[in-house]
This record gives sequence, C-alpha cells and structure tokens, in this order.
Amino acid sequence: MNTDITASEKPQYPVIDRNPPFTNVVGNFNTLDYFRFSTITGVSVVVGYLSGPFLFLYATFLCNQFFNFFSFVGLKPGLPGPSMVTGGLIGLMGGFMYAYQNSAGRLMGFFPNEGEVASYQKRGFNN
Repeated sequence: MNTDITASEKPQYPVIDRNPPFTNVVGNFNTLDYFRFSTITGVSVVVGYLSGPFLFLYATFLCNQFFNFFSFVGLKPGLPGPSMVTGGLIGLMGGFMYAYQNSAGRLMGFFPNEGEVASYQKRGFNN
C-alpha cells in the first residue's frame, strides 16, 4: 500500500518550502488572503442572520405539526442571533482554511509566488 503523501503533480512555480509549518504559512498571509478571510466571514454572518427567521419558521412548523410544542410551552425562541453566530463561526473557519490553502500553495510552488520568491531571496534564502 502506498502511504506517500506527496502531491500528484509537480509544482509549476519555484518551491520556497516543501513542507511549511503552520507558523510559516500563517505568517505568509498576504493582503488578498486577509481580504478573502474577512469577506467569507462577513458574508457568512449575514447569511446566518438572514436564515434565522426561516429556521425559526421551519422549526415552529415542525414542532406545531408533530408535537404542538410552542403553543404548549409558550416559548418563542429567537434564532437570528444564534444562527448568525453559527454562520459566522463556519465562515471564520472556512475563510481561514481558504487563506491557509492559498498561502501554503504559494510556499510549496503550486500557486504563483513571485512576491514570496523575491522576499525570500532578499533575506538571503535561495531555492
């Protein structure tokens, strides 16, 4: 059984670090990575907030259809807030993973990395 975890294709750009540690990858985030990270998080917060009333209506419908729960207990839970937080956390994790993937790809030579190559050569590192 082949347990080699190398990439199936060869890098098309200069390799800066073949196996970059977490701190190097996060330290290599550029402005576009932070922009994508924050945009995905922001959009997810809004989508989570806007989906709250629909989740509330659906939950109310199901509970009233099958259990008559809300009319029996007299509860009216507010779902926009919790669904906004949940959407924000999902977006935060997704945005971070997307930025991490792009940064690691540049360091490993799978994405265009002219800026990183110039920066590393300026500091005295060679490929």
